[in-house]
Amino acid sequence: MNQVMLAVAIVSEVFATSALKQSDGFTRLWPTLAALVGYGVAFWLLAIVMRETPVGVVYAVWSGAGVVLITLVGWLVFQQALDWPALIGMGLIVAGVLTINVLSTSVGH
Repeated sequence: MNQVMLAVAIVSEVFATSALKQSDGFTRLWPTLAALVGYGVAFWLLAIVMRETPVGVVYAVWSGAGVVLITLVGWLVFQQALDWPALIGMGLIVAGVLTINVLSTSVGH
């Protein structure tokens, strides 16, 4: 169940960050509210997951997956360009997150 909550926290954070971009510096009401709610849900779920999973593992997976997903949203939704160094770096992040999830005995303990 922790992995499901962590996945929802990641998606919530990506949603919130996308809304933050749309908020135009907190000058637009609905995107601002969406960002605040999204971050609230993300941090609430993170706090629950951290009861049983080491904070370093939770944060590594949450931040790594979040970086890759929000970068993809930026590319697909906001038409932001990605160069080769960015793509290689994200590949390394994905490799690290997969290594933690597949090989680490700390996940879920």
